[in-house]
Amino acid sequence: MILRLGASALLLSAAGCMTTPVDNEAPPPVMGEGECDANAAQGLVGQMAAAELGAEALRLSGARTLRWIQPGQAVTMDYRTDRLNIKLDAENRVEAITCG
Repeated sequence: MILRLGASALLLSAAGCMTTPVDNEAPPPVMGEGECDANAAQGLVGQMAAAELGAEALRLSGARTLRWIQPGQAVTMDYRTDRLNIKLDAENRVEAITCG
């Protein structure tokens, strides 16, 4: 009897740790095949940053991952052929689009 109560308490406490997924308003970005081609997304330079712009940049470039870079933000120097970098200016406009 005590063992059953202990097991029940353990299950209930574990269930309290579970979280439910949050619905995001923005649709998930459509990822490319993996090899980044930043030239295809250069037409987005000068536009305001937005989730939709990021998804379009991924689609155009064929990259798998996207990294937004704010002014003064520290970034790793590792080069990834599947990553698209979107560098923003102080007004949150796209300043540069590169791979890596």
